[in-house]
Amino acid sequence: MLFSRFKNHLPSADEALKGRPEPEFTVPDRHTVLGNALLGPYPEGLEVADFGLGCFWGAERKFWQTDGVWTTLVGYQGGHTPNPTYEEVCSGHTGHTEAVRVVFDPSKVSYAALLKVFWESHDPTQGFRQGNDVGTQYRSAIYTHSPAQQQTAEASRDAYQKVLAASGYADITTELLPAAPFYPAEPYHQQYLDKNPAGYCGIGGTGVSCPVGVAQAED
Repeated sequence: MLFSRFKNHLPSADEALKGRPEPEFTVPDRHTVLGNALLGPYPEGLEVADFGLGCFWGAERKFWQTDGVWTTLVGYQGGHTPNPTYEEVCSGHTGHTEAVRVVFDPSKVSYAALLKVFWESHDPTQGFRQGNDVGTQYRSAIYTHSPAQQQTAEASRDAYQKVLAASGYADITTELLPAAPFYPAEPYHQQYLDKNPAGYCGIGGTGVSCPVGVAQAED
């Protein structure tokens, strides 16, 4: 019953698992597709964006296929438990969602363009689920790294809400907050669909196109 409860309810800090001071594993050095380092510090001029859009296997592939992205890695974000394991996150007892960290070159791809990939790659109206994947770890989320990112993300959300509503969708449930600690996932999760091309991918959008620049143009 406790497991079932936390599939649809975020635990408080007091309810969450205590975690551990250090991770139980070491993250690989390099991205298997892009060849760049997974962990920072990153080269000067690059920026970081964090997104949660359901199962992180397919979500990560969406971003590493995007021109201007320098590296990607998957992990856990938005919860209370330090250095959680995959099993702990899936239990619902940590409060994290499955997230993708996207390191990008803003001279080649804008944050607004990454938001378009984010919105169109999942259904952001489903709450604690994404398709057949049910649980708090599948919730939609944007974790921003600057006031500019926060402003752009809010404008993008508001613009996309209008076109979703016009297509009959409910309100966006995406969590939009300043970046919380990001804990990299286990090595086998990193670039999972590159290592397992026929592996599970639960990513699927609404089919509704997200406008880019509309919100700014209306101001």
